[in-house]
Amino acid sequence: MKLKAGFPPIAEETSTVLILGTMPGEESLRKDEYYGNPRNSFWKIMGSLFEFDPSLKYEVKKRILLENRIALWDVMRYCERKGSLDTNINNETIIENDFGSFFNKYKNVRTAFFNGVKAEKEYFKRVLPKISKSKHKINYYRLPSTSPAMTQLSLNAKKLEWSKIKTKI
Repeated sequence: MKLKAGFPPIAEETSTVLILGTMPGEESLRKDEYYGNPRNSFWKIMGSLFEFDPSLKYEVKKRILLENRIALWDVMRYCERKGSLDTNINNETIIENDFGSFFNKYKNVRTAFFNGVKAEKEYFKRVLPKISKSKHKINYYRLPSTSPAMTQLSLNAKKLEWSKIKTKI
């Protein structure tokens, strides 16, 4: 199986909040867009929080996030995975993104939110031990996954949890 490659970060020097997923799913990779699966609730939640129509063009949605000082990235740069589910990621193949360089470039990021359990778990296992804790004082929070596979919470319940982002920007 071929390694899947993630996307570069969406960030600006003014970004104060970083939202971290695991690895783009098949539809996102095909569209070359973060959260490109229309069944994923990420853009619906962001639209609700920041008062925009989630059906806007991708470039416009990215710009709105950046204007609200929000950056997007994934924990994984490469991995093998059959389909889109995080449970199908071959852990032996994970290569994480370079967060040392990211935090050196985007020095205003002080809060990171994980989009689900797998992103948090892999970050703490693979990334945190490699970055200087004294140099990067980041507060971390896990949010419920916006994946369509995460059916335990309703969209409204997810929106409520995700609204914590607004207190950190």
